[in-house]
Amino acid sequence: MIDVEANPSGAVELALNLFGNDILRISYSYLKRREDAEDIVQDTLIRFMQSKLCFETEQQVKGWLLRVAVNLCKDYLKSAAYRKQTPIPEGYDVADEATIPVPEEESEVLQAMMSLPEKYRGPLHLYYYEEYNTKEIAEILEKKESTVRSLLKRGRDKLAQRLEEVGAGYRRKNLEERR
Repeated sequence: MIDVEANPSGAVELALNLFGNDILRISYSYLKRREDAEDIVQDTLIRFMQSKLCFETEQQVKGWLLRVAVNLCKDYLKSAAYRKQTPIPEGYDVADEATIPVPEEESEVLQAMMSLPEKYRGPLHLYYYEEYNTKEIAEILEKKESTVRSLLKRGRDKLAQRLEEVGAGYRRKNLEERR
């Protein structure tokens, strides 16, 4: 049992150690910027500490944290602060910037996934990278399970199309085999 109210700093430390990378990855899949994703991780952990909730299992904690992170990402994408951001000028060298490490064989898939609309990125990330089933994804994203299945199918189709466009040689079948 994880009681946030009884030991908030211990619960946050446990959550960060166990699920910090998961929160960062889902946030990055929405925001596409490491700095913004790190801010969401921090905000998520603050909300966790303030929640004063009690969880039976670590999986419940992970689901709660990911749901909060997704909601914070969506709120940030709607915010005036996000809309006022200035894009990086053409020719700016970002090679030295820190990025989330990605195995080389997955980089094409990840790049193609990041080019998809937001509504497909989240479910695809939760399904393939976090290995949640459609029911759990529906709870995290607060959508109907049938909606999640539709988003996954359309997202896979769009992802396969993008990968074929860049010549990666992937087909929808390959994406389903990854699971």
